Amino acid sequence: MSTYRDLTAPLGSRRPVLRTVGTRERRSHLTAPRVPTVGIDIGGTKVMAGVVDADGNILEKLRTETPDRSKSPKVVEDTIVELVLDLSDRHDVHAVGIGAAGWVDADRNRVLFAPHLSWRNEPLRDRLSERLSVPVLVDNDANAAAWAEWRFGAGRGEDHLVMITLGTGIGGAILEDGQVKRGKYGVAGEFGHMQVVPGGHRCPCGNRGCWEQYSSGNALVREARELAAADSPVAYGIIEHVKGNISDITGPMITELAREGDAMCVELLQDIGQWLGVGIANLAAALDPSCFVIGGGVSAADDLLIGPARDAFKRHLTGRGYRPEARIVRAQLGPEAGMVGAADLARLVARRFRRAKRRRVERYERYERYAQAVRRAAAGEPL
Repeated sequence: MSTYRDLTAPLGSRRPVLRTVGTRERRSHLTAPRVPTVGIDIGGTKVMAGVVDADGNILEKLRTETPDRSKSPKVVEDTIVELVLDLSDRHDVHAVGIGAAGWVDADRNRVLFAPHLSWRNEPLRDRLSERLSVPVLVDNDANAAAWAEWRFGAGRGEDHLVMITLGTGIGGAILEDGQVKRGKYGVAGEFGHMQVVPGGHRCPCGNRGCWEQYSSGNALVREARELAAADSPVAYGIIEHVKGNISDITGPMITELAREGDAMCVELLQDIGQWLGVGIANLAAALDPSCFVIGGGVSAADDLLIGPARDAFKRHLTGRGYRPEARIVRAQLGPEAGMVGAADLARLVARRFRRAKRRRVERYERYERYAQAVRRAAAGEPL
């Protein structure tokens, strides 16, 4: 059976015709076609791609490391294109959604700034649309994760939800009444860059004392490596675990050792969790949501992290004891939330591709009928 790549490729070409179908988003997920789409989650350390069905199930997933930030943005684009083409060899893909770790403009075309990548005012949607034959939708990765948790995960049934994603840094998103709130310029929800410690640790965004410097994967690893480099007695367990190679200390390793009872790793996760709770209390004062969903790779620590966060939240909440308290829950979709959400958001624009594909198929069939008639006429056969 011919796939869309066969139908859209010019004769003699091994790659699709690279055209976008459209840019206007259909707002209601209830009217979106139930077709497979690809979601791409681009973080500071990995690029994850997956084919996702209309119920949020992952049909196939690929993962690769994020190209070094010092390289050209085209290197990241090449990685995305290769992943999509690989998946489209085995799946009938109708749209591609990109969850980018950076500030995406209101038109969801340009990545204005990405602290952990080399994108600066990068027209990501247009460039990918030029290289792929399906509609492309670009959004902030935390927005995509929040959408996924609202549709399929821990946020189902909530009408005022705030998502906090703890990974290399901190991402955030606001979702109200079934709509992601992106702000006037598209960059709402960048909670990780709230300055919580004036003159504090330098952040890749250029400022000092950002929240993500105290409650993120980078913060967790930095603190563990500093203690190990100082040859602190409390770090002997992790030093022995990495055989003295301090650069081998990672966030998942710290979580694993904490689960095994390593006192320093437990304490580090408590510190990260307490900072998380302080930030959430500030967000509750500003936004008053009914639920905070904590996602991202660091959330794998579960109650080692979220327990201290809940305690700190209760201690620092404005008007504590005299107001309803928002729930703080761990995301259900885990590290795949951004990928699933990006794919589901892309489904909102997939209808245009289906219509365009149907027109292309009809044109192809008409051409085949015409070519067959020409061949018969040339052979003297009755039409």
